[in-house]
Parts: sequence; C-alpha cells; structure tokens
Amino acid sequence: MQRVAVLGLALTGTAVARAMSARGISVTLGDNRISLDHEALATELGAALIDMNAAGSVDALLNEVDTLMPAPGVPPSHPAIVAAVQRGIAIRTEIDVAYEWEQKRVGGPRPILGVTGTDGKTTTTMLAAHLLRENGLRVAEVGNTDIPFVAAVDSDVDVFVVECSSFRLRYTTQFRCDASVWLNFAPDHLDWHPDIDDYASAKAQMWKFVTSSDVAVFPAGKDLITSAAQSSQARTVSFGLSGAQYCVQGETLMSPSGPLCEVKNLWRSMPHDITNSLAAAALVVEAGLVPAEGLASALSSFTSAHHRIEHIGDFDGSPWYDDSKATSPHAALTAIRAFDSLVLIAGGRNKDLDLTQLASEPQRMIGVVAIGDDASLVAAAFANVCEVKTANDMKTAVELASSMASPGVAVLLSPGCTSYDWYSNYNERGEHFTQCVREHFGRGATNGK
Repeated sequence: MQRVAVLGLALTGTAVARAMSARGISVTLGDNRISLDHEALATELGAALIDMNAAGSVDALLNEVDTLMPAPGVPPSHPAIVAAVQRGIAIRTEIDVAYEWEQKRVGGPRPILGVTGTDGKTTTTMLAAHLLRENGLRVAEVGNTDIPFVAAVDSDVDVFVVECSSFRLRYTTQFRCDASVWLNFAPDHLDWHPDIDDYASAKAQMWKFVTSSDVAVFPAGKDLITSAAQSSQARTVSFGLSGAQYCVQGETLMSPSGPLCEVKNLWRSMPHDITNSLAAAALVVEAGLVPAEGLASALSSFTSAHHRIEHIGDFDGSPWYDDSKATSPHAALTAIRAFDSLVLIAGGRNKDLDLTQLASEPQRMIGVVAIGDDASLVAAAFANVCEVKTANDMKTAVELASSMASPGVAVLLSPGCTSYDWYSNYNERGEHFTQCVREHFGRGATNGK
C-alpha cells in the first residue's frame, strides 16, 4: 500500500492521512466540502487536495492509487467508492489498517477487544475499558470514538478496546479481535446501507476472520447474532438476563467462574445496563485479562458517557432524562422500556427507519412531544396511543413536556432520530435540552444517580 486516497477529512480521515504519511505512504486527499483546515492538512503532508464537487474529481482522487480509504460517514453509493470498486482498487477501513500494523509490531501484537451492535456500543466499550483500567491495565478506547485506531496504534498501552460501527466493519479484510461482542441488532443506518441485509452483513464482519483462539460473545436468544457467532471459528460465550453463561441469578450478576457483582451495587441497573455490564465482563474475563472475582468494585464505580439516559435532575416531582444519543427507534425503545410511565420528547431527522415501533409500549406512555423535521411521523406513530403535542423548538418542547408530566412520571428526551435538523450532533442537542430544562425550572433540581 504505497499510495492511498483518503476520502472525507473529518476526525477519522485526518487521522488516517497523518498516520499514512508518517509511515512514508503517499496520500491524496478528497472531501465534498473543502475547508481551510483541509488546505492546511494538505500543505502539512505535501498532499494533493481534491474538491469532490469539481468536474473530474473522482479520476483525480483515484489516479495511480492502490487503496481508497473512505471516512466512516462516506456511504458506499459515493461516486468515488463506486468507481474504485469498478477499477479494482482496494477499499479499506482504518481499523483494518491499524490491525495490520499492530500485527507487525516489534514485540508482538497486544490484545484487541471489539464491541459492535446497533445500540450500547459506546457504553460497553467504555465499561470494558474501565474494568481493565481498574485492574491495572493501560487501555486505549479506539475506533468509533474520539480516537481512531490508526491514531493510537503507536501509543504505550497494554490493550485496545475497539468500538466497531458497521461503517468501519464493512470494508475489513483481516481485522479480528481476541474477544469481541455483538450486542444487539435492529434496523438502523438505512440512509447509509442500501438495505437491512447489507447492514447485518457489515456487522457480521466482526467475526469473519476470527480463529479458534478468539472468543465471540453473543446475546442469548438473538437468532441472527447467535447463528453468526456459532458459524464462526471462534469459541462462543453467551450473555443475557437469563439462560446464558453470563447472566443474572437471583440478585447477582454471574459468570461461569463465579459471581461478578450484586445488582444493587451495579453502577446503574436498568435492564440494558445489566446486559451491557455482563457483555463487558464477558469480554475482559474470557480474553483472560481480568479474573471474574476482580470486577465487583469496577462494576460499581463506572460512570457512563453523557446523553445516554442521563439523569438531569428531579423537577416538580418528575425525573428528567437526556437520552439524545438515541438516534434510532430501537435505541429510544430501550430507554422507554426503562420507565413505568413517561412523557417522551422524540423526533428530529429520521434515517429512513420505521418510527411506529416507538409506540410499541403504549402502557408506559402518558404523553409525547414531537420535534424536528420528522415530527409528523412521530405524531402519527402515537396518534392512537396518547396525547401528542408538537414543538417547533427545544424550549417549547420542554414547556409542553412539563405541562404533561405529573409527580412520579419521568420526562425523557429520546429522539429516535438524528439531530441534523436543528443541531450539529446529538451532543449539542442533549446539552441544549439540559439547558432548556434548567432554565424552565429556574435551575433548581434534586440530582440523583
């Protein structure tokens, strides 16, 4: 791989370009929106910079290159990817290249753990890393995080935990993990993948190149994932609330080698928190990195990332939660199922997904506030379920939700859609929601775990 075209110059593309250049590999850079930062990067690396909106840009980007490395957000339908396929140019992802480099490391490769799934990837990645750190290991959380794998492969750590999105997995040609988990599967990213089968196939790449010395961790009772695990070459281990090797028995999280942690002591104990904790524990224990008996304290002390059913505070007797990270109906439904009764704020820009599944727990719903570009789809989903109001901005959404809530009823922002109508990303959406809530209630709150 002597000449590489890097398509898409956000965080990952920029890291890939710098990592390639540092290894003496010639790069050509391309993006649909050229910025001053892109021009500075091209100057820094001595690389050609192609405006992908210009005539002849695809030919210019792919001229004499061996490999195309698209950023995760670039869909397979992009003209440059289509042309690369037609011309027989290899298409690779950053986790694949980083894996290749790690295998050639002087002193041998370090353990690699992997996490994929429709929902819960980031939390489980962070949790696995926390379990390892609390047991004295130096860890890099990479991939679909703030640090691409290629940017961390030369760092002084003991183990990598790789968050693997379908975007990163789709083009892998050799990437494998010593232990990896596929958490769950539901329709998502159908604005990127051509269909649900392509999405499932991309996820299954997690286990395509595993060997008999590797471990595939799968959720018990999920046929598609179970089949993928059991048809791989890896040793398989199951997790789930019940009927699995890592499960809950009585009031205790259990492993095949003994107890992990009491449920009452867990960092948080919503059903998906328990299964994510079991999955993370299975990863680190089955990889041989941490003994089961060494996890109780770490499973208690973990703190999740922001915007994932994050408790903002209690106001007028109602707990308010920010779950802005829930950008698919499946993710939002996971949050909805954590509450007996709630007022839901949902909507945004849909990803060509079926929003009617948001309304599949009618007994929990007190009211809904529909927001964003696809508010009408949310309103239609709940039309015969509960009271629905529509808001044209987040401040109004908070006011309407407050008017529908009563003591003991939770208020939950769990949009089920992307944030790209009103906001730049889900973080910005969650932060503005929190600000609006605090301003609405005069910043008074009773915080809780």
